[in-house]
Amino acid sequence: MKSARRRAREYALQGLYQWQLAGATASEIERTLAEDEAFTEADHDYFLHLLRGTIRHADTLLEQLKPVLDRPAEALSPVERAILMLATFEFMHSPEAPYRVVINEAIELAKTFGGTDGHKYVNGVLDKLAPVLRPHEKGASRPKGQAS
Repeated sequence: MKSARRRAREYALQGLYQWQLAGATASEIERTLAEDEAFTEADHDYFLHLLRGTIRHADTLLEQLKPVLDRPAEALSPVERAILMLATFEFMHSPEAPYRVVINEAIELAKTFGGTDGHKYVNGVLDKLAPVLRPHEKGASRPKGQAS
């Protein structure tokens, strides 16, 4: 059984996909997704936080991701790019969600919606990003050779 937060992340991912490919606004996306029968099972406030925040801060999120990507963000699949942006937003703007939860949820999204090995790529990128954005959390230590 999926938690309300997991469902919020799934809907936010679907919304970010629509935003990237169709150029839909957050309001249009919210209305469309709210029509889905299972939408009532999602944490609506968290969904709005994720969708609106990720769209609003998209440029900043991509800048944060740039140093840990092995290719330009534009070369990623839209699903992987959306998952990475979503997780980066959570790292930066949802401190109540432990970094390990953020990474695990992103991996699960990639397994469900992404390509065959997309979850491995998402995991690798977020493992590098967590110490940069969440250095204060236990276990999120900076890679060797990286200054604070």
